[in-house]
Amino acid sequence: MYRIANVTVVDPRDGSVTAHQDLRIDGGRIAWIGATTGPDRDPTTVDGRDRFVVPGFVDMHAHPLNLDDPAPELGLMLAFGITGYRQMSGTPALLRRLRDRQPVDDATPRLLATPGSVLTPINAGKPAAAVAEVRRQVRDGADFIKAALITPDVYFAVQAEADRLGVPVAGHLPAGVDVRAASDAGFRSIEHVGPGLGVLAGCSCHEEHLRTTTSGSPIKAPPFRIPFADRLAERVLRKIVVNPAQLTGPATLRSTRDAIDSFDEGKARDLARRFAENDTWNCPTLIRVKAQQFCDEPAFAADPDLRYATAGERKAWNSAAAAFHRKFDDAQHAVFAEQFALQLRVVKILDEEGAPLLAGTDAVGAAWVVAGASLHDEFDLLAEAGLDPVRVLRTATTDPTRFLHRERDAGTVEAGKEADLVLLDGDPTTAVANLRTVSAVVRGGRYHDTAALTALKERATGR
Repeated sequence: MYRIANVTVVDPRDGSVTAHQDLRIDGGRIAWIGATTGPDRDPTTVDGRDRFVVPGFVDMHAHPLNLDDPAPELGLMLAFGITGYRQMSGTPALLRRLRDRQPVDDATPRLLATPGSVLTPINAGKPAAAVAEVRRQVRDGADFIKAALITPDVYFAVQAEADRLGVPVAGHLPAGVDVRAASDAGFRSIEHVGPGLGVLAGCSCHEEHLRTTTSGSPIKAPPFRIPFADRLAERVLRKIVVNPAQLTGPATLRSTRDAIDSFDEGKARDLARRFAENDTWNCPTLIRVKAQQFCDEPAFAADPDLRYATAGERKAWNSAAAAFHRKFDDAQHAVFAEQFALQLRVVKILDEEGAPLLAGTDAVGAAWVVAGASLHDEFDLLAEAGLDPVRVLRTATTDPTRFLHRERDAGTVEAGKEADLVLLDGDPTTAVANLRTVSAVVRGGRYHDTAALTALKERATGR
């Protein structure tokens, strides 16, 4: 047991702050909260003066478990205040390892959910094959089903079977699907604002035409089920994931131009209200989207946080940037820039109309997206979209908890809840930049001070 003394407690639900509070931490939970009674010479007391305590950050779109050795990336995530994450891709082997749930590790973020293998034409090319894959994944312990490059007919078969088995479907909005129909069917969370045109198509007065012209997949379904399909799909996706925008062809760029020019704010607000009514969540991963559509932007290559990436990652990302620069001319780069500006606008509309949002990054594997540090970049981009500081804080704290139905255990700084906390040197309710001022992290009750967080960062430096 120890005490964090004289700290200011922040409630992300309403942005209220309560100064001069003591927190007692015991057995991995917050045992008690109350007003500071005075100085304490107990060496187990942590001085919380001039600091703000918030629930631990959650990255709701990450891939650290894709790595053979995820320890450095998990350490980085913790060092930047991330105490929990949703793993967004799995394998049969990973599900086997997690089936009995590993014991709580208070030196890494908490794994909150993971799917089985991502659904693609390789393992889910036809409705019958997709339904069988969903059954296998649920049997193996998947927390949800992740859709990626599947066709609309496969998606609706997947959604129906997942509903029958009581698991949610999340991920990439299938190209060519009616976004409203997917929301009505129960699609749980849309990642990357689509990806591609995705949500933007649903905001266009040319919506039906755009759905037709942007359907299709870069991965073709095999004529029969092949052995080791999951491993094959994983290898193919790993190459695509570095920067999917590199696959954009002239026809897609023309459709993107059309989506920008035909944007209808009334339709966008109607769609946002539909999301709110259906409890369809969006995890925009704006840092991921920006890194795709501005891949050759010099600021990415000059980012000091690249010291936390491996040499292999830096090489691959620089190569992707060079290829992106060669492939697209100035006019095409301008289309990507306008698309991103419109995606920011749509995120603001989603927020204004009450559509629920989640903070996520798409680390690990995506070009220029550094584990841990990228969540802070996501905070900045959500603010650039127009979200206020408290709203940004909620997307990484109380809202993920609500999405995952964990309100009884996490999401606020209250007695009885898990001691997964972040101590900040600045008030996060007044400026989003203060979410970067992480000075200590509590994970599962274990206190990690500034020196410990620095050591986690140093372990990842120069690899």
